[in-house]
Amino acid sequence: MLNYKTHLILLWSAAAVLMTACNSQKEGNSSGQLVIQEQGSFAVGGTVVTAPGTFDPLAHGAFNPADQASEGQTLHGDHAYVFYQIPEKARELPLVFWHGFGQSAKTWETTPDGREGFQNIFLRRGFPVYLLDQPRRGRAARSTEPTAISAAPDDQLWFGIFRLGIGSEFFPGVQFSKDPEALDQFYRQMVPNTGPFDMEVSTDAVSALFDKTGPGVLITHSHSGGQGWRTAIKNSNIKAIASYEPGSGFLFPEGEVPEPIPYVGGRLQAAGVPMDEFIKLTKIPIIIYYGDYIPEQPTPNPGQEQWRAALAMAKRWRDAVNRHGGDVTLVYLPDVGLKGNTHFPMSDLNNVAVADLLSEWLKEKGLDQ
Repeated sequence: MLNYKTHLILLWSAAAVLMTACNSQKEGNSSGQLVIQEQGSFAVGGTVVTAPGTFDPLAHGAFNPADQASEGQTLHGDHAYVFYQIPEKARELPLVFWHGFGQSAKTWETTPDGREGFQNIFLRRGFPVYLLDQPRRGRAARSTEPTAISAAPDDQLWFGIFRLGIGSEFFPGVQFSKDPEALDQFYRQMVPNTGPFDMEVSTDAVSALFDKTGPGVLITHSHSGGQGWRTAIKNSNIKAIASYEPGSGFLFPEGEVPEPIPYVGGRLQAAGVPMDEFIKLTKIPIIIYYGDYIPEQPTPNPGQEQWRAALAMAKRWRDAVNRHGGDVTLVYLPDVGLKGNTHFPMSDLNNVAVADLLSEWLKEKGLDQ
C-alpha cells in the first residue's frame, strides 16, 4: 500500500505530465502526443481535355506513353493536390496553407533541419490543417499544357533570393541552421513547374478547395500572396488571409495603381481591378509578415533588392486597402523583436515564435474558436 507521501508524489508527477502535454498543445512544441482524428488527401479543381477521334484499345501494343496515339483519350489535369489532417477537438476554421514559387506543400512540413513546421505546430494548437500543391506543381503535376523543365544548376541563386545570405555565405545572425545537411534538405525541396504558370488555373483550383471545405483561413507564402488576393475575390469562404512575404500580384482599384518600383534586375508592377472586386478585400482581416535583411535603400545585391521593392509595394497596398475601409496589418519581424529571419520564417529556427504571432492575430480577430 502506498503511503501518503508517495501518493502525493505520484499525483504531482501525473499532473506535471498532463501540464506538459497541455502546454505542448498550446505552444506548438514537438513534445507530447498529437492526436489526429481524421486525415486524407484529394485532388480539387482542374479540367479534362479530350482528344478528337475515337479511342481503340485494341489498336495499341505494349504500354509506352511516348508511342501511344491520343485519339479519343482524356487527360485530367490542372487540379490542386491537397493533404489534410484534423486534430482531436478541432477548432472551427481550418487553416489552408499555400506554398510559393519553386515550392510545394513541403514548405509547411518538417523544417530542413528536422524540427516541426507549421503543419504540426498548428495541428497541436487545434486547427484543422490543409496543405496544397498548386496546379502544375509537386503532387499536382499533371498539366494540360506542355513546358520545358530545365536542369540548369541554380542552388546559389535561390540561396540569395531566399535571403539566407550572399553567394554561399550566410548572413550574420541568420535564423537558418548552418548544418550542411539542413541546407542540402532545403535545396532538395525545390520543385519545377510541369506546365506554364496560369493565374486563373491556380486560383480556380484553390477557390474550388474552399468550395469543398467551406469557411477557412488562407495562409500564403511569396508567389501565392498575389494569387491569394485574387482567390479571396473569387470565394467568400476565405474569411481571412495571413501572407508571408508576398512578392508580387498586388491589386489596387483601377485608377489608383501606383507607379512601378524599380529594382536591380527588374521592376515591380501592381495591377488594377474594378472597385467592386477590390472592395471584397476590405471585408476580411489580412496580415502580412516580412523577415530580415531587407534593405530600405537600393543595393547592388539582387537577392535583397526585389524584397525591398516588395515590402515598399506591400506598404502602399496596405494603405490602399485600409483607406477603403479594410483591415490590413503589415509586420516587419525585426520591429517586433524577431531578427535574422529569411524568406522562409515558417521554417527558420525561431518558427515557433513566428507561429505565436499568427496565433495571437487569429485570436485577436476571433478566428480561433
